[in-house]
Amino acid sequence: MHPINTVKGAITTGFVLAVVLSVVVSSMSGTGLHVDLAHIGRWLHIVVGVMWIGLLYYFNVVQVPGLAAAAADKGGPGGAGVAKYIAPRALLWFRWAAAATWVTGAYYLVAFYGVDGAINAFTLQGGTRTIGVGIWLGTIMLFNVWVLIWPNQQKILGMVPATDEEKAAARKTALMASRINFILSVPMLMFMGAQSHGLPF
Repeated sequence: MHPINTVKGAITTGFVLAVVLSVVVSSMSGTGLHVDLAHIGRWLHIVVGVMWIGLLYYFNVVQVPGLAAAAADKGGPGGAGVAKYIAPRALLWFRWAAAATWVTGAYYLVAFYGVDGAINAFTLQGGTRTIGVGIWLGTIMLFNVWVLIWPNQQKILGMVPATDEEKAAARKTALMASRINFILSVPMLMFMGAQSHGLPF
C-alpha cells in the first residue's frame, strides 16, 4: 500500500523525509550529522503544537459555525455525520496533540534552558520570563482541553450518558472553553516565538 494512502503512512513518511533531509543538509555543509536532543524536542514541540492549534482553529472557525448552519438549515442534511464520524476523530487528535505539545515543550525547556531556566520561566523571572508567559497560557489551554472541553464533548457526542439539559449545558461549557483557548492561542504563540525572535510591540 502506498504510504500517502493512509494517515499513519503519511505521518511516517513525513518524519523519515525530515531525517533524510537533515542528513543530506548536514553532509552538504560539512558539519556532519549531530543529534541534538534539545533541538529535536523543539522540533517535535512545534510539530505537535501545529496539530493542536490547527485543530483548535478548525473547531472554532469551521466546525462550530458549520454545525450551527447545518442546524439552522431546515430540510438540509444536518450535522449528524460530522458529530458521528469527524468530531470524535478530531477530538482524539486534538486532546493528545495538546498533551504532547505540553510534554515536549517541558522537555525542550529543561533541555535547552536547564532546570533553573525552567523554574525561572514558570515563575516569570529572568531571561525566560517571555516564554514563561507563553507556557502559562499553554498550560491554561491544556487544562481547558482535558478538564472542560473533552468531558463535555463526550456528553454532547453521546459517548457518556447525559440528559438533554446536561447536553445543553455541556455545549455552553465546551464552546466557552474552546473560545477562550482560541483567544489565548494568539498571545501564547506570540510569547512562545518572542523568546528567541522578540516581541513585536
